[in-house]
Amino acid sequence: MRVPAGRGPACLGGPGISAFPPARHLPVDEQVGCLRAAAARNPTLTEVLTRAAALDLPGWYLVAGALCQTVWNVTTGQPPEAGILDYDLVYFDASDLSWEAEDTVIKRGEEVFAGLAAPVQLRNQARVHLWYEPKYGIPCPPHTSSEAAISTYEATAACLGVRLLPGGRWRVYAPYGLSDLFGMVIRPNPVLAPRHVYEAKVARWTGQWPELSALPWPR
Repeated sequence: MRVPAGRGPACLGGPGISAFPPARHLPVDEQVGCLRAAAARNPTLTEVLTRAAALDLPGWYLVAGALCQTVWNVTTGQPPEAGILDYDLVYFDASDLSWEAEDTVIKRGEEVFAGLAAPVQLRNQARVHLWYEPKYGIPCPPHTSSEAAISTYEATAACLGVRLLPGGRWRVYAPYGLSDLFGMVIRPNPVLAPRHVYEAKVARWTGQWPELSALPWPR
C-alpha cells in the first residue's frame, strides 16, 4: 500500500490514540494514517526512514519492533521512544549471499545512521536461511523477498514494514493487517519462529507495555 503524506488522522489526539472509534476497527487506509501520525511523534524513527531512503538498499523496509513500540507508546501515553532498543532495517539482495557482502552494507549503515538515539540493525533477508537453523534450531527455507521474510516474524503485530518513497509517500507491508497492533494484541505467528522466541518477546513487551494482551502459543 502506498500512502500519501498528509495531516494526522482524527484517531490520534491528546497524549495517545483516541477510542472514537477504536483505531483497530478503522478501515485499513485510516489505520495507516494513524500509523503515520504515531510515527511522526518519534523523531528517531522518522530520521531512520529519511536516511534509509537515501541509502536506498534493494527491497528495504523499516520493520517490526520499533514501529509497533512507537504505536504502543503513543497509545498508552508513554514517551514515543520508550522501550525501543534498536531499529531493524531489512533489505533483500540475493546477488551475493556472502557474509562479507552483508558486512559491507552493515558498515555503510553504521556511517549513515551514526549519531541516532538507538542503533540501526541492518540484515539481508536473502541470507536468513544460512544462519537461522544454527541459531534457533529450526530450518528456514530461503526467503524470496523482504515481504516474504516479514510475513514470518513471531507475532502478527510485528509483521509490519514501512518504506519511505519519493514525495513523502509510504509503502506499507502488513500481511496480517494492523488491527492487532492498534488493539494492543500480541498474537503468535507460528509459521517459522519457535515458541521460545515468541514467549521471550512477550515477556519483554508486556513488561514495558502492561496494557498488551498476549495470546498463548498454539498447542
